[in-house]
Amino acid sequence: MFTIKEIFYSLQGEGAQAGRPAVFCRFAGCNLWSGREKDRSSAICQFCDTDFVGTDGVGGGQFKTAKSLVKEIKSYWPQDGLNPYVICTGGEPLLQLNNDLIAAFHAEGIEIAIETNGTIPVPDGIDWVCVSPKAGSKVAVKKGNEIKLVYPQEGNHPKEFQNSNFDHFFLQPKYERERSNTRKTVQYCLDNPMWKLSLQTHKLLGLR
Repeated sequence: MFTIKEIFYSLQGEGAQAGRPAVFCRFAGCNLWSGREKDRSSAICQFCDTDFVGTDGVGGGQFKTAKSLVKEIKSYWPQDGLNPYVICTGGEPLLQLNNDLIAAFHAEGIEIAIETNGTIPVPDGIDWVCVSPKAGSKVAVKKGNEIKLVYPQEGNHPKEFQNSNFDHFFLQPKYERERSNTRKTVQYCLDNPMWKLSLQTHKLLGLR
């Protein structure tokens, strides 16, 4: 059984794949926060801006088999003859994304990406791995395609990850109205050019 908050088609807004069309599958649930505001102050991750609770989003629901979920996800892809690109996100997708689902994706020619907090080992077969570590958690995934660190995070400094085995190193400003975090992030990237700036362009463009 797979519990899905929402499925939708949009552009990837962040990181190395920014601008690429993708079907997003948002898995319900996370191991660093319940998703409920009453628990935020005691959660390991306290700055999440995503609703991943329940199954009431567009395309959300419970799917009994991997094949039924993949069939639903694939229906959002608009072009025959071009392999779909699917981003598994959350919450924390690796609480549910298993070998059966990976095999079902690949059987349909689907390229799989994940956005994970890095606390759960990544199974074989994922085509693109983006890790976003959260302070206070134990990072189990130390290699992948990109690391995307929300900045600044008390107790989670970029220097802790600069020797990790990733192809791309991104800093993404922690959201705040005054944009002082954006200025801090820009300056850190200028001072430490192994890090690149990642912006939430989907929000700037008014996309999902």
